[in-house]
Amino acid sequence: MGRIVVSENVSLDGVIQDPRGEEGLGRGDWFTYVGEKDREQWAEVLAAEALAAEAVLLGRRTYEYFAARYPSRRGDLADRLNSMPKYVVSATLDEPKWTNSTVLKGDMVDEVSKLKQELAGEIIVAGSIHLAHSLMEHDLADELRLFIYPVVVGAGERLFGEAGDRKPMRLVHAQTIGDSLALLTYARVR
Repeated sequence: MGRIVVSENVSLDGVIQDPRGEEGLGRGDWFTYVGEKDREQWAEVLAAEALAAEAVLLGRRTYEYFAARYPSRRGDLADRLNSMPKYVVSATLDEPKWTNSTVLKGDMVDEVSKLKQELAGEIIVAGSIHLAHSLMEHDLADELRLFIYPVVVGAGERLFGEAGDRKPMRLVHAQTIGDSLALLTYARVR
């Protein structure tokens, strides 16, 4: 059975929206708040995460963002993302153009539940704010990997908005990345 792992860049105040500053929110690029060593080690951790994963699961907007950038890139992370199976939860995307991509068009809970049954390893969810919220709301997320950035953004969509029920989590790993980033990994308590 597959495991859904939500992997997110998060500000100290819980914002996950627009970490690169490309959506016009006026909050800047969080990556400028960490040094080169931090960014290099972060990239190594992301590449290792992708190499260990069975597949990636994305919402349509994040899928389109990645699909516009990664096919032309090279390196461990790009090579893995380009070759691995990608699943996109979308009611509007008809023909995905990025290699090894499949659109999940039905009910999100049913489609993701089936995907978890079909795959054996980790299914990484990156970005995809609305999908991450839905996965947590419907108890489909098994683990959270949070890359904590040393910045208070002040506004933007947060990983945990108005959550319905209480979601108990257990810290399973904590790691410093470079000089400024923290990676906190939590497993869902069932």
